[in-house]
Amino acid sequence: MTRALPLALVQAPAHAPGAFDAFAAEVTALTRSHPAVRLFVFPELHLCATDGPGSAEPLDGPRDKALRELAGDLRVWLAPGSVYERGDDGRVHNTAVVYSPRGRRVAAYRKIFPWRPYETTAPGDSFVVFDMEGHGRVGLSVCYDAWFPEVTRHLAWMGAELVLNVVRTPTADRAQELVLARANAIVNQVFVASVNAAPPHGVGRSLLVDPQGRVRAESGGDPHAVLSDVIDLDEVTHTRTYGTAALNRVWDQFTDADAPLELPLYAGRIDPATWRPAGRGGRP
Repeated sequence: MTRALPLALVQAPAHAPGAFDAFAAEVTALTRSHPAVRLFVFPELHLCATDGPGSAEPLDGPRDKALRELAGDLRVWLAPGSVYERGDDGRVHNTAVVYSPRGRRVAAYRKIFPWRPYETTAPGDSFVVFDMEGHGRVGLSVCYDAWFPEVTRHLAWMGAELVLNVVRTPTADRAQELVLARANAIVNQVFVASVNAAPPHGVGRSLLVDPQGRVRAESGGDPHAVLSDVIDLDEVTHTRTYGTAALNRVWDQFTDADAPLELPLYAGRIDPATWRPAGRGGRP
């Protein structure tokens, strides 16, 4: 038995202001050229990178309604990247959103680590995962979040088997981000999809990494590329059960007899009783 998930990572430049119809046409064309794909993922700020935070809307605004209808009409899981969200307090967040084939918004994650001092959006304060019926659990992160290992670790502890990291990196440090994508996959034994914008808004080089840290698919700096694949989320279970390279079982590191390990850095600690991910003895 497998939990197969056909997905497509869409490396593309951001759309011009007010070009939702062009985006809808793009997604519609992709569903026709990739009829087996269930989940389509786009880069960070794909719908509003060119018009800036001034385009921010409330989470349940007109853009949200249009995205819900698009996903529902096409009957696909749609992760359109992140959008500028204006919160109830007036602050603007960089928020990754996901919609289900039933036309519902199932997840909204506010980027916890804006790339300071260059980004002015307000940071979020919550980790977000969502369940894809018949497939598994997915976690969300946005671009610079990948540089902080606590983010992917927490998503994995919450039960995420696939982490979607939507990105808009136009700078030379994309080389380091590729290393981080593999490292986050290896140390957490999860799939990681890092989807970067295409030129001129990003340098591309999107990739999909499996729980063993192997790159399953990777693009160059193409102006438009679609990485499509069928991943089996049971590979996460297999890797954690038998170990990376059939050796390293990091989520089974502790025994019931081990004492908690103090973590002065966080004024906290690792507690063996809560070490394993959700579904494996953890407490999300």
